[in-house]
Order: sequence, then structure tokens, then C-alpha cells
Amino acid sequence: MTTQTAPRYVAPDFSETRFAKAPAARTVRCEADGVLPDDFFATTNLPSYVKGADGRWTMPREPRMDGCLVLDRSGAWYVREGRRVKEGDLVVVGRAEDGSQGVLVHAEGFQYGDDVGGDFHFMSSQVSREKPIDYKLIARMLVEERRREGYVVWVTGPALVHSRARDNFVWFIRHGYVQAMLAGNAVAAHDIEAAVVGTTLGMTSDGAPTEGGHAAHMRAINAVRRAGSIAAAVRSGLIGGGIMHACVVEDVPYVLCGSIRDDGPLPDVITDAVAAQDAMRAHAKKATMSVMVATALHSIAVGNMLPAYYEDAERGIVELPTICVDASEFLVSKLKDRGTHQAVGVVTNAQDFMSILRAAVEEEVATGVR
Repeated sequence: MTTQTAPRYVAPDFSETRFAKAPAARTVRCEADGVLPDDFFATTNLPSYVKGADGRWTMPREPRMDGCLVLDRSGAWYVREGRRVKEGDLVVVGRAEDGSQGVLVHAEGFQYGDDVGGDFHFMSSQVSREKPIDYKLIARMLVEERRREGYVVWVTGPALVHSRARDNFVWFIRHGYVQAMLAGNAVAAHDIEAAVVGTTLGMTSDGAPTEGGHAAHMRAINAVRRAGSIAAAVRSGLIGGGIMHACVVEDVPYVLCGSIRDDGPLPDVITDAVAAQDAMRAHAKKATMSVMVATALHSIAVGNMLPAYYEDAERGIVELPTICVDASEFLVSKLKDRGTHQAVGVVTNAQDFMSILRAAVEEEVATGVR
């Protein structure tokens, strides 16, 4: 039995007079690389349609917010970041989102009922530490994604490394619930510190400080730099366990994005911010679900890259489940305020979330639900 975990999507009726009589989207050629024409249409992450010269309404590929609509040479519409347009590219102009200028943002396409999808939508209706967390629902969604061979993108912060959260995340990686990990230097550095030195932030698993512990992560970073890469350090036996070890062994891709405050950084960290965006975006475009745990900047960054939906060959347009976990209501509220409308806020600490979710997934699998 397949459990529905998303609301039903109802496409617009383009036979309506207002759509039939609407003009085709107007395009203007870019005057220079990275320079958009005046009055360019700014995209959202919601289901959208563009009317072509042939009168057909089609959805643009690779949707995201804060982009523009570009007509490819093949005749297909794409969403592109402004910095990626080239001189001569045909870019849609106009600001109307109601279809009257050839572009429709179908903000009310998803319909919610009393099924699981409705429950998921209800979870996202408010953000509060007092609201109960439906771990069974999240577990069911993860199990379904694995069964469908979906693409679950995890966005992680350093709090995930400490205590049981680290071991539980390793379990999710090894059991096929993680298709990509997006993080910063700190996640990998402290995970490798735990694997090489046995501490995180210079502290034992019980939280006790160690002599010279302030330098432990730097020694771990230096050891990896000597090895040449994280993968090389795993192959050499330097890194014998943990999150990065599991990613390398299980061939799970990861993107480590740098910041000004980074120590080291590790040799795998992408220090060019634009290159890091492109690397993260490559995974965001493939996402069928996203789980964001204990990281404000990376959650908001990835949220800006994620569409609110994706196209499935069998199920059509599907809402993209996005779970944002943090100990503070501020982050999950800000993520939604920034336009990631589909995000569900889970207000709790990383350790509890990972431990309870793992138990829920194990129970879901044990019951034989398919």
C-alpha cells in the first residue's frame, strides 16, 4: 500500500477565456552578460506557467525564486539566475502574475484534504515549540522517498555533529535516506575532529573539556590537508568513522561551503561563494524532499534555491516537503518569511530530533508499510 504524503495538485484550466485571449509572454534580448532587461519578470518558487508564441502554456524548467525566465534555443523555458544570463538571451519581461501578460503563478494549485497530505500542510500552519511533532509522518515520508528512489537533500549545521545526533545521521546515510548533504566547513571539521582526535570542539562526548582542546579541530584539519582531501583521508584510514566517512564510503555527494569565519578550511570546502551556490543548486534542482537541521544561514540559502514543487513522472506536480529543525522559532519562521512557503518548522534540538526520527523510521520499516 502506498501512503499519500502530499496534497493533490490541480492545474489551471487554460481553456478559460482569460488564458486563451492572453498574449504570449514578451521577451527582450539581454544587452550584456549578467545584465537583465528593464522590467524583467522575477520568478517565485511556486508552480508557474509561461505562454509561448504557439499559444501553449508550459512550466519552466529548474524553477526557483529570485530568478528570471529565459527562452532556450530549443524553445523551452528555463529559470535562470540573473548572473547566468548571456548577451542575446531572450528574457521574459512584465510583472503581472495572473496570466494577463503571458505568465501565471499558480499559487493555489495545491489542494489539501483530510489525508496525510492535509496533515503535513497543517503542521506547517504555525511555528511553535509547543506544537506536537508528527515524527511518524516525517518517517513515513522518508521511507516513501527511499522506496521511490527519491532525492532527499539534508542541510546540516555543526550541532548535528555532537552526541547522538552524529551517530544517528550516520545511520540515515548508511540506510539510504540521504542522497546529498549540504553543509559548511564546521560540520566536516568537527566530525573529523571526533573521528581523528575523539573530541568535538575540544570536548569529550560528555561535554568535559580536554587539555589543549581548543586546537583539536585545527589538528584534524591539518591532518586532512596533509592527506589531500577528505576522501583520501578516509581511504588512508585516517578518518575511520563519522559523517564524512559514511558519505565517502556510501558515495553520498556533499557540498561544503566556506565562510569568512572558517578555520583552515578543509581542502574540500568551496571558498568561492558563487561557485558554492552553483554546487548547492545542482542538488536543489534534483530534490524531492529536504531536511534542514540546526543551521540558519545554510537553511535560508538552500530554501531560496528550492522550488515549492517538483514534477514526478507518475504523480505529476508534487509539493516538495521541506522540514526545518532548530531549537529556536526564529529560524523556521524566517525561512517561511523568506518565501519557502512549504517549509514545516520543527522546534527542537538536533539530538532529540535525530534520535526520535530514527526510531520512527525503524518502526515504519518494521511494520512493513510500503
